[in-house]
Amino acid sequence: MVPFSILDLSPIVQGGTAGEALQRSLDLARHAERLGYRRYWVAEHHNMPGIASAATAVVVGHLAAGTKTIRVGSGGVMLPNHAPLVIAEQFGTLEALFPGRIDLGLGRAPGTDQLTARALRRGHQDPADSFPDDVRELQAYFRPVVPNQAVQAVPGGGLAVPIWLLGSSLFSAQLAAALGLPFAFASHFAPDYLEEALDIYREKFRPSETLKQPYAMAAIGVYADDDDAAAERLFTSQQQGFVKLRRGMPGPLPPPVDTMDGLWSRVEEAMVRNAFREAVVGSPATVKRGLENFLERTQVDELMVVSAIFDHAARLRSFELVAQVRKGK
Repeated sequence: MVPFSILDLSPIVQGGTAGEALQRSLDLARHAERLGYRRYWVAEHHNMPGIASAATAVVVGHLAAGTKTIRVGSGGVMLPNHAPLVIAEQFGTLEALFPGRIDLGLGRAPGTDQLTARALRRGHQDPADSFPDDVRELQAYFRPVVPNQAVQAVPGGGLAVPIWLLGSSLFSAQLAAALGLPFAFASHFAPDYLEEALDIYREKFRPSETLKQPYAMAAIGVYADDDDAAAERLFTSQQQGFVKLRRGMPGPLPPPVDTMDGLWSRVEEAMVRNAFREAVVGSPATVKRGLENFLERTQVDELMVVSAIFDHAARLRSFELVAQVRKGK
């Protein structure tokens, strides 16, 4: 049975606060733990009024402290925004506090707009160019400390925190294969290169100290409710938010609506439907068919479920229905 996991952006809903969003994330993580999800990741985004997980390592600590067994991690940390040593120390500290439960997913994008990226970064002209070297440097900090090692991650050295590479194009698939790392594809919002990226990763994979066989995960949106119409209505919050983001007007997650008519142009509708074409939206029966189709088509080793649902109870219910579908109930 393919493991299911969760990616959470800690959505700040319209009329709500970041503190409330983070508490809802903890509640959902505990819910996911009870339901048997394997891991719970949060993602780094900046200057986004609708996302509360900018300080990703801090949020991971919040979630890990409030749960007991589920793996918790980043999906991901945007490595070009940080010195590798800082990330090694942060996630080394998390691993020291919560041994065997921390994942470190790494992304190459800034997770924000260009102006904010310049405010975040370390003075590089294009830090994305150094991403492969930064990944290798980060790996080195997690290896056992050797005599006379000049720079150490404390905590971090010798803790072997699992590193994943994340991507929505072919670059990270190729790098993950070359380094022998697990790979996660962001098909929940950028599905265009899904199949090609998975093929490249599997074909070019080189075994490493940490991974002998390729291990691929894909993220997709899943919105479940008792019937198709109710699930489609839940999904309209995500659709509205995406339209506003593409208009350069990001904001809190809006409440659902009965219809998107009048809220998007034909071009915007086409853009949203393309970006979320892998999303599975509907009743348990519809979700079952959609997930089975996706898993058969991609043959991924793990599925990461994403959903931005305005009502917290409805979000909990959606993930519960997905877990029931996975278990054949």
